[in-house]
Amino acid sequence: MADLNPIAKRIHNLTPKPVRLTLADGTEAVFEMAWTEFFQQEFQAEATREDDDADYRLVSSEDNDAVLVGRQAVDEDEWSMIGAVESVEAAE
Repeated sequence: MADLNPIAKRIHNLTPKPVRLTLADGTEAVFEMAWTEFFQQEFQAEATREDDDADYRLVSSEDNDAVLVGRQAVDEDEWSMIGAVESVEAAE
């Protein structure tokens, strides 16, 4: 059986404390996870972000090599991909 994605594992282990995520494009923000879960190697989470009323979803990529972040604003019906997580650290 393959190992869990190390970024997803770190997010899961830090939850429920806020986490600072750095995306592939250099964007850095603090997220508060509402929940995280693994289904075998697949990772899923929902989060919010300070100073932003949008909802965020984090999912593992199809090959489980990356954790992808999607965003849905309050006034939008669709989710938009905002990037892949490069690093995770405790926000505090």
